Amino acid sequence: MKKILFTAMITLLVLSSPMYGISPRRHPNLARAQRDLDAAYKSIVAAQRANEFDLDGHAAKAKELLESANSELKKAAEASNDKRGQ
Repeated sequence: MKKILFTAMITLLVLSSPMYGISPRRHPNLARAQRDLDAAYKSIVAAQRANEFDLDGHAAKAKELLESANSELKKAAEASNDKRGQ
């Protein structure tokens, strides 16, 4: 039961993935990088599921790093917007 609840929680997290928000029209390269981060995040979740979440915390750490990278991409887009006066 505990495993099912944990899997459901992870599924909800993936569906509400934080890896979106950069406009592909304004920043096509940053948006592409963000989509790649999202794909990597989802692959890690799949690996965790396949290994019954027994990856010694390394997968969780990788997801944290991807979230940090995504935050930096958003800041880069904002900085570009500020420079353009948008």
